[in-house]
Amino acid sequence: MNKLIASIFGIGYVKGGGTLAAIVTCPFIWLLWRSDMHSPLYLLGVTIIITLLGIYVGDKVEPAWGKDSYRVVIDEVAGMLVTMLFIPPNLYYLLIGLVLFRFFDIVKPLGIRKMEALPGGTGVMMDDVLAGVYGNIVLQVVVHFVKF
Repeated sequence: MNKLIASIFGIGYVKGGGTLAAIVTCPFIWLLWRSDMHSPLYLLGVTIIITLLGIYVGDKVEPAWGKDSYRVVIDEVAGMLVTMLFIPPNLYYLLIGLVLFRFFDIVKPLGIRKMEALPGGTGVMMDDVLAGVYGNIVLQVVVHFVKF
């Protein structure tokens, strides 16, 4: 079960699984935006739960898969969720957020790479969470200056 959750039901086994996991998260965010539960606090709650779950399953799969295995993609889900926190529901912002998150996750500037050195599941999750924070900051600026 831990491997299934860590790989987001097998997405982590696919080439480009990290990008695919971030893309698959977008419709979930869109549906949450469109639901009766649309509140930034719901998305924040989901983000916290996914992040904590990712730390837990990251710790569990590390002995079998090694440190920060490519198969673990729940971290991309958490990072994408962080990117979209407190962003107005808008398809264009969602797509820009996806690009920003993947940019920061792949390039790993401004201390993101150092987060990988944290032990176990924490290191697996926190580099993507920080990439999501940076993506969110840039996206907040976009939202402020560019209205769709």
